[in-house]
Order: sequence, then C-alpha cells, then structure tokens
Amino acid sequence: MGIIAWILIGLLAGAIAKALMPGKDPGGCLVTMLIGIVGGLLGGWLGKVIFGVESIKGFFSLSTWVAAVVGSVIVLALYRMVAGRKG
Repeated sequence: MGIIAWILIGLLAGAIAKALMPGKDPGGCLVTMLIGIVGGLLGGWLGKVIFGVESIKGFFSLSTWVAAVVGSVIVLALYRMVAGRKG
C-alpha cells in the first residue's frame, strides 16, 4: 500500500481520532485533516517498525485502520499539548 492510500486513510482517521478525543482545538477542519494524514503515516510507519509488516495488510484491513487511528490519536494528543502551551 502506497503513500497515497495512507493519506486517504489518514483523512478519515483524523475525523475518527477527533471523535474519540472531543474537545476544543485551535484550528478547524484543515488542521484535523492534516493531523489525520500525519497520524495515518505515523501509524503505517509504526506498523512497519514494531510489527515488521510491509505497510500493514491493505486498504480494507482492520489492522490498517487501527494503526491509522492510533497514529492519529497520538498526533492529536501531541498537538494539544503543544498548542495548549502557546495559548
């Protein structure tokens, strides 16, 4: 699975992460999409590094989506910590 697929998954994973971690965040829909894309890429990379699997299993695999959502939640939490200190 290529980087374009991870970006598409990341867009949806960002929305799922936002639903799992509700709250007021600086930025709007664009920031959520960027967090999702970065989180999806992070989840894919972590899946390769930790589990030694090539880009997880595929676009429609549950493990792919779990990795992307977990990556997005991690990035969203980090973003809230950094953005919270500035404001």
